[in-house]
Amino acid sequence: MDRFGLSLLEQERVWELRGAGLSLRAVARALGHPPQHVIRYVASTGGRRPVARRRAQRCLSVGEREEISRGLAGGLSSRQIAVGIARSHSTVSREIAGNGGREGYRAAVAEGACWDRARRPKAAKLAVNAALRAVVERRLVEKRSPQQIAGWLGRAYAGDPRMQISHETIYLSLFIQSRGALKRELTRHLRSGRSTRRPRHLSADGQGHGQLTGKLMISQRPAEAEDRAVPGHWEGDLLLSSRPTAIATLVERSTRYTQLVALPEGIRAEPVRVALTASIATLPEQLRRSLTWDQGKEMAQHARFSIDSGLQVYFCDPQSPWQRGSNENTNGLLSTSPSAPRSACRRPSSTRSPPSSTAAHARRSAG
Repeated sequence: MDRFGLSLLEQERVWELRGAGLSLRAVARALGHPPQHVIRYVASTGGRRPVARRRAQRCLSVGEREEISRGLAGGLSSRQIAVGIARSHSTVSREIAGNGGREGYRAAVAEGACWDRARRPKAAKLAVNAALRAVVERRLVEKRSPQQIAGWLGRAYAGDPRMQISHETIYLSLFIQSRGALKRELTRHLRSGRSTRRPRHLSADGQGHGQLTGKLMISQRPAEAEDRAVPGHWEGDLLLSSRPTAIATLVERSTRYTQLVALPEGIRAEPVRVALTASIATLPEQLRRSLTWDQGKEMAQHARFSIDSGLQVYFCDPQSPWQRGSNENTNGLLSTSPSAPRSACRRPSSTRSPPSSTAAHARRSAG
């Protein structure tokens, strides 16, 4: 069954790509769908892959229903059809009677009706147990995690199985609103603040928590980049707009040629990598020598960017924006330009202007 414009095969592909660590927007690009289709589909599941439905062995298969349909068209009786598919004649009789009779039986319609009847959804425990729901809601408001709530209930109501619940059930009741149990507003009391489940390995993006890994520092940059004699060495940074949009600025150290790169999908590592790669691709190969950036996490995918663009990335020392002086001065000019919208020209705090003692150094570095 299609959901949010995604076929069953595409829905399965969403979870495969998600499990491989791709973001929802990357998944949407891989499938050729608008990001909103994938985002809404994943949100409807609470970020958890639905359990695949399986046909019980006692139930008729699609092939058996096709044989029943052909047998009816050929004028065979229920007993004759049952012999042909090795089923009880009573099973065949019930199947025909429950799906339009001998004149109206259609295999495809009967198959769909079988899956619909097999659903029998079970009401969520928090939806039918008001006392348990009230306790869970109160503890969530008190900033207790679902794991803490489940453990506390096990101790406080040790002899009452009606007041026991797993932390996973609490999460699902929060994230899947169709369960009709807990209000979505309660998700703001979770420590993560998320409204859907997210794979653990995805949050780290392969970079650890809060730090970039595998980076080359500015001290390792080729000496030819220092004297600005050879073009092709770039400095980059972000100018923030109203979230989530922004622009990236790339300034060539020798010529001061500047590229402004739109980031309509935000400043997370993946959209920044994709946009910068596309921009660098417009340059001749001899102008792709190095890129110097600050320590911002928007460059968390710098290794893949270097492979895709052929441009090696070097990182400034922490809190040393003057090490990319040309870019800092360019961003300052852009942010104070009378024709530039104020909302589109806010520099990240990590690239604040150098203190007065280093201002002259910054000007010298900028040429």
